[in-house]
Amino acid sequence: MAEHVRLTVEGGVGVVRLDRPPVNALNRTVREELLQVAAEVTRRGDVRAVVVHGGPKAFAAGADVRELAALSGADMAAEARRISAGIGALASVPKPTVSALTGFALGGGLEIALSTDRRIAADTAKLGLPEILLGVIPGGGGTQRLTRLIGEAAALDLVYTGRFVDAEEALKLGLVDEVVPAEEVYDRAFAYAAQFENGPSLAYAAAKKAIKQDLEPGLDLESALFADLFTTEDRDIGMTSFLENGPGKAKFTGR
Repeated sequence: MAEHVRLTVEGGVGVVRLDRPPVNALNRTVREELLQVAAEVTRRGDVRAVVVHGGPKAFAAGADVRELAALSGADMAAEARRISAGIGALASVPKPTVSALTGFALGGGLEIALSTDRRIAADTAKLGLPEILLGVIPGGGGTQRLTRLIGEAAALDLVYTGRFVDAEEALKLGLVDEVVPAEEVYDRAFAYAAQFENGPSLAYAAAKKAIKQDLEPGLDLESALFADLFTTEDRDIGMTSFLENGPGKAKFTGR
């Protein structure tokens, strides 16, 4: 029985619900359950498309920093690629996928959304990759998928600054595909997915494979660089400061 990632099927749409209150922080359990649910929706013939959402208040506000802060450089070297695989698990699903983004979609939460084929955001949503404020980089596919989606210059700006963007700026950047009122975001995402229920599933899978080819080497490099940063003084400073004082207050040394 899944603890924090639930799957229901409505018609031909698999609905993946992130459910770890209050903000769906992504710990090891969530990541492993994402891998399991991705395998299940891939296997099941009655699932023709997938919607992922986090409920009305937040999609996912990022990694469980307390859990990450306890990992050494050696720990992360062993786990980085598994972490990336869990956060990006929905990218492996050979079916149309769409994220319904409410509230915060930050860090690993945004990386989950980036792993889906389409992103529909509430007009109140806030998106960003603030990992730099912890002295690290996005480690769940963010450097790779974000760059492919919005281009190098815009991706560097978001990663360097760690800033949050609102839904309208996200739409202009191409980070999301649609913006709708918050109360409509789930229904709009579900309607988008439902149009594929009776479509040519093998052709969808082939199109997805062709369009998303050659991503794996970049993900491997990202994981290696992410793990290396867990040996730095800046990582210790950034995560300790976040846990004690909140985001954006760390004073880094460059070591």
